[in-house]
Amino acid sequence: MLGLRALLGIGFLVTSRGGGVVCHRGACPLVSGSNVLVKDCKRHQSSIMAQPIKYLGQEEAQRIDEELFSEYCFSVDQLMELAGLSCATAVAKAYPLDSLVKATPSVLVVCGPGNNGGDGLVCARHLKLFGYEPTIVYPKRPNKPLFQNLTAQCEKMEIPFLAEMPTEAAVIDEAYNLVVDAIFGFSFQGAVREPFGTILATLKKATVPIASVDIPSGWDVEKGSSDGIQPDLLISLTAPKKSAVHFRGRYHFLGGRFVPPALERKYQLNLPPYPGTECVYQLP
Repeated sequence: MLGLRALLGIGFLVTSRGGGVVCHRGACPLVSGSNVLVKDCKRHQSSIMAQPIKYLGQEEAQRIDEELFSEYCFSVDQLMELAGLSCATAVAKAYPLDSLVKATPSVLVVCGPGNNGGDGLVCARHLKLFGYEPTIVYPKRPNKPLFQNLTAQCEKMEIPFLAEMPTEAAVIDEAYNLVVDAIFGFSFQGAVREPFGTILATLKKATVPIASVDIPSGWDVEKGSSDGIQPDLLISLTAPKKSAVHFRGRYHFLGGRFVPPALERKYQLNLPPYPGTECVYQLP
């Protein structure tokens, strides 16, 4: 087992259990005399070489979502709220209000027709609460109560909706400090349909930073895209997807602090410990 000899040398023994590492040292400060996961033992965390975080393929990411909904009894809107809050928090950390070059802290949030778009709506609402001035483009609105409610919440927060996406990249560069790309998530497959093909083509020409929610829109979930949009910030939700290895932007955050420990062990996600009460973790 990786690291066993080194761990024996510092006076405690480890074995594997359910994808985790178990400490058998009675002096463990969490539960004296009991076996606890070393990942949960603050005394031993610094002594253990962390396993690399797992990057998920499309099917595995879908299975994890299905288990969160079925076995772990999360609702879609519950996870969407946590994900959207994580996205807004990551944006605020990467682009603090006092660092923005334009006088108005304007952010253009582009939302797609699925759950990724719902994350974007929640993100916009929290950005408004954080002091930013979001504007939303939402060209394909699902006829479902969840998305109608999220839209109404943004309207009640006095967040404007554009009738259509600006077609000139120069207009976006002039008006906004940042674009949040919440168009397509990890379930995306096939060709990009209009109006999103034109929207992505415009974003490729824009020079303002782009923050992508979970997957840069238009990318293959596992293979990425060398000629697609190239975001400056990527917020991976639950765990990074395989395409994230092709991300070349400045900021990569892990968001969505909601994964139950048993689910993490089952899929061997090896998630890093979130600091304090933070809902995001900046990945190297």
